[in-house]
Amino acid sequence: MPRFAANLSMMFNEVPFLERFARAAECGFTGVEFLFPYACEPADIAGALERHGLTQVLFNLPPGDWEAGERGLAALPGREAEFRASVDTALRYAEALGCTQLHAMAGLVAEGVSHQAMRETYLENLRFAARKLAEQGRTLLIEPINTRDMPGYFLNHQAEGHALLAELGEPNVKVQMDFYHTQIMDGDIWKTYQRYRDGVGHIQIAGVPERHEPDTGEVNYPWLFAQLDAAGYTGWLGCEYRPRGETKAGLDWLAEWR
Repeated sequence: MPRFAANLSMMFNEVPFLERFARAAECGFTGVEFLFPYACEPADIAGALERHGLTQVLFNLPPGDWEAGERGLAALPGREAEFRASVDTALRYAEALGCTQLHAMAGLVAEGVSHQAMRETYLENLRFAARKLAEQGRTLLIEPINTRDMPGYFLNHQAEGHALLAELGEPNVKVQMDFYHTQIMDGDIWKTYQRYRDGVGHIQIAGVPERHEPDTGEVNYPWLFAQLDAAGYTGWLGCEYRPRGETKAGLDWLAEWR
């Protein structure tokens, strides 16, 4: 049976962040993910995980100035020192939270900078981060993100992500396949997954096109869940969606798979 992780940056927003762990556990989740933990002390999050028997599945490296619109540092020339510091910060949290996967956001296309220069910076930074994470047995993830939700993001297609993976040649780097982004940018979700499955480190889900619960929209998630199960996928499915209303009220879809 698929293992579902609640994304606490999007779900259970009816309560403050540190109270969302209890809500997730009460609703049957055994794992959680979120965008960023850095507004809280590591010990506070670790305590919430332990109290509620939850696994920390994933979170992102610091993305730069998120409030000012930055969406990652990894592909930005001139920000290498800041990126390297962000790796150290994320690893400090990962150790405290027992988290084995970290996502490095690429960033937005920089004005006046060539695609090749950004790509070279991206590869160099990912190689540095991968080797730092490998020292602790952790996996580095990169994620193609659709151009509608995040215009200007550097990495958009699964093919691009897996080409980078092949060029890097670092065994602990994988691609995050969010089925929501994949449907919007590439379509043919199941065949895309089959093509790249060996390089996929984590899967996320949301209804398309509105990014609500996975029981609505154009993607047949029950069929995909069954296919993943039959194919022996043992990773987590991160529920990175915006609930239509109150989070718990929209979880009937989960009861069928619990």
